[in-house]
Amino acid sequence: MRRYELMLVLRPDLPDDRSQAILDRATRSIAGSGGQLVKVSPWGRRRLAYPIGPHHEGSYHIVVFDSPPDGVLGLERDLAISEEVMRHLVTRVERPTATHRTSGPADSEAEADVPAPPEDEFVPEGEFIDESESEAAPAAID
Repeated sequence: MRRYELMLVLRPDLPDDRSQAILDRATRSIAGSGGQLVKVSPWGRRRLAYPIGPHHEGSYHIVVFDSPPDGVLGLERDLAISEEVMRHLVTRVERPTATHRTSGPADSEAEADVPAPPEDEFVPEGEFIDESESEAAPAAID
């Protein structure tokens, strides 16, 4: 399974129960295709970069999930035909991987100054958020 991030921009005039129903329908679509939710983050109302129809604001939501590639197609189809969803974007998130290099004679001097992490140190799996992102999207960190 691959990790994806879905950004939804919903109409700002939707009642809270209707926007929650749209999120529930999206999460059911993810789970129905064999996917698994990682995190759902409401960002709230924000000003759009350009007007979409009569709207200058939108209600933003981020959904991070794991899914097989074919499960994303059904989700995008459902979101594209919904009138309440102004915009949506599904992107694949690359998971950080540990890379091991074989050190040659030139590399041994450069790596001698960098301490190696302890072998018993716990490294959590999941999403890593860069410090620069924390100011732009404080609600997405929770």
